[in-house]
Amino acid sequence: MSPAAPRVAAIGLGNMGLAMATRLAAQGVPVTGWNRGPEPLAAAAGVGCATAPTPRAAVAGATHVVVSVADGPAFAAVAEGPEGFLEGLEPGAVVMAASTVAPAAVRDVAEAVAGRRASLVDTGLLGNPSHAASGQLRVYLGGADDAVARALPVAGLIGKEVRHVGPLGAGMRLKLVLNLVMGLEMQALAEATALAGALGVDPAEALDVIGGSGFASPVMAFKARRIATGRYDEPDFRLALMAKDLGLATSEAAEAGVDVPMTAAAAAAHARAVALGLGALDGAAIAAAVADPSPATEPAHARRAHRSVEERT
Repeated sequence: MSPAAPRVAAIGLGNMGLAMATRLAAQGVPVTGWNRGPEPLAAAAGVGCATAPTPRAAVAGATHVVVSVADGPAFAAVAEGPEGFLEGLEPGAVVMAASTVAPAAVRDVAEAVAGRRASLVDTGLLGNPSHAASGQLRVYLGGADDAVARALPVAGLIGKEVRHVGPLGAGMRLKLVLNLVMGLEMQALAEATALAGALGVDPAEALDVIGGSGFASPVMAFKARRIATGRYDEPDFRLALMAKDLGLATSEAAEAGVDVPMTAAAAAAHARAVALGLGALDGAAIAAAVADPSPATEPAHARRAHRSVEERT
């Protein structure tokens, strides 16, 4: 007997969550979305999704639950409590945990999901909202073979590459490894830009050369253009999320007994940038913090970066 056609609950309709819901709805999949704030719900309704007032209501009748929220506490909050999705989860459903959180947080929720006779697959996503909306994500799944097999119909609609990378937690660990690389690339680009300016090299010229060189990844080339123009609005990936992921990577490394001094330094730099008020901007705004790390000028950091955004919006 063939499995039932997917019916998806999208829990969390931020940039990535809304883009995935949009993609699934465009492919004819029934999607019911929930979000804490009202504007994303209106956007979801505009692309053909049903909406629900609570996570519990959103998962009623769902075969797949795609959770895309900011961090571990948000993940636990939407799962637990009388209005959390655990209370409404259908037996046999698959929860696809697409939030980048600590693997331990995935394990804790997975145990509660199993208690509802359902399964959880941690779902590492590589790509931005544009990739999600066009089905071009790279999707890395961690979980038991049967649970991953049930997740594939949905994963295949949002991803151009889907891999089962290991047991529960493996997808999230691989995502942290990948975001570690991206965070170090952004830190290197920010420091190179600051050094170029200090040495009398036009930063825009340096960024153009770096972006077109063999040293640059596609992400670095794209972010180099953001830094050159100072345009950090409409973030692809918020600086606060990069800071969170670098912190998670350093914690996982410490637990594994691996020394990651470059990652620790980048995590500290990103945490400082968040303290300067840059967390809601694109991750490329790390360049604004690296350019002038003096505590005495911290308020000016946020003013300059946000003024740049306001001038362009």
